[in-house]
Amino acid sequence: MNYDKHPGEIVVFRFPQTDLEKGKLRPALLLARLPGEYDDWLTCMISSQVRHYVAGFDEIVQEKNADFKQSGLKVTSVIRLGRLAVISGESLIGAIGKISDERLDRIKKRLSKWLLGE
Repeated sequence: MNYDKHPGEIVVFRFPQTDLEKGKLRPALLLARLPGEYDDWLTCMISSQVRHYVAGFDEIVQEKNADFKQSGLKVTSVIRLGRLAVISGESLIGAIGKISDERLDRIKKRLSKWLLGE
């Protein structure tokens, strides 16, 4: 689908299944568009299975958070920073919401520190 995409948006896409059947719709956070001519995006997977939360690394979006309603998420969810993927913009079905700029900055800084070994 072609629409204006922006970092911080929570989008849905069909996550491919191993049996190659149609995948399930899954949410992901758009982190940044990759450089180059293609509409490819670095994303973090989002899961409602909060038991997968890695303390001090992942980010939890809860109903009590100021940006929960605008996120479009239905329940408390974990943004799994260790589950990065590059997704073609064409495979994104659309945005359901967005996180706050402050949360996006915190996530990007946490990822940067981790990649730099800090």
